[in-house]
Amino acid sequence: MYKLLIADDEYEIRYGLCKFFPWDAIGFRVVGEAENGKEALEFIKNENVDAILCDIMMPVMTGLELARILHESKSKVKIVFFSGYQDFKYAQQAIEYGVNSYILKSTNYNELIRVFSNVKRDLDEENRSVSAYQEENLNFDEKIIYTIKKYVNEHYRDVTLEDLTKVVHMNPDYISKFFKQKTNQNFSDYVMEVRMKNAARLLNDVRYRIYEISDMVGYSNSFNFTRTFKNYFGLTPSEYRKNRQAT
Repeated sequence: MYKLLIADDEYEIRYGLCKFFPWDAIGFRVVGEAENGKEALEFIKNENVDAILCDIMMPVMTGLELARILHESKSKVKIVFFSGYQDFKYAQQAIEYGVNSYILKSTNYNELIRVFSNVKRDLDEENRSVSAYQEENLNFDEKIIYTIKKYVNEHYRDVTLEDLTKVVHMNPDYISKFFKQKTNQNFSDYVMEVRMKNAARLLNDVRYRIYEISDMVGYSNSFNFTRTFKNYFGLTPSEYRKNRQAT
């Protein structure tokens, strides 16, 4: 999930975009909101953000000023303007500041999906390039750990040490010892961590019931899932979901 910040001085628009648009379905999670460009800039300084959906005309600091500052600082944050102003000069400035897209507030639902699907595609491509570069610069042991972790993150629901023997060509016992030696973490603990983080992500989507999420992350027994989740986060899945919704 990519992290999205929404900046708009109109509360109703901001609230609607945060609460009712299906961001998770296109690979985004709203991590914050701001009433103006200054608040958005402060948020970005303290939190990792991948993209911003931003109004142009806001008090204190406009969206254009925010885009200029981020452009000059060579920020990699993707910016999409969401504006009620259909004015060529704004669009022209947006292009100069590297803004990814310019959407009118009168646009339809599908246009937002189209634009952010393109933003996600760009982010995916950038991340693949970074991962490929990083992998090329790893030593042999680091490449093995990278491969194991990548496989776990892709197959966390039912991954086993036996599965990994076909991937890294080591026997299960040696994989377990090797992983512990190189990461100072048990393989089973790493799998559990990946499952819990994905469970927390899925709990943000109210379409899924807790027993469904339990199965999705590899727990056929909901009681075991609840116990493991509480040990990891200090809250039961239902408490975690209620807290997130309240927040």
